[in-house]
Amino acid sequence: MTTQNAAPSAPAVNVTIIVNTKPVDILGPRVTGLQIKEAAIAQDLQITLDFSLSQIRPGGRPKVVGNDDVVTVNKNSEFTAVNDDDDS
Repeated sequence: MTTQNAAPSAPAVNVTIIVNTKPVDILGPRVTGLQIKEAAIAQDLQITLDFSLSQIRPGGRPKVVGNDDVVTVNKNSEFTAVNDDDDS
């Protein structure tokens, strides 16, 4: 008889990321765009769930992160959340 074990997933850890230049604590390392926005809102950032979220990558173009997209975050992770309806 053989036993197959699933590969262990990374343990959840508290990670402080940056959203709109503000620190946001989140349980990572793998989170969805929706979880990032929910954590930011819970920590009093002035955004809403319908804002567009983008990950700022070093030396590269921002990567749009949808609500269901899963990203790996660490202490160097930065995001911007913007209101697509803002015409200013």
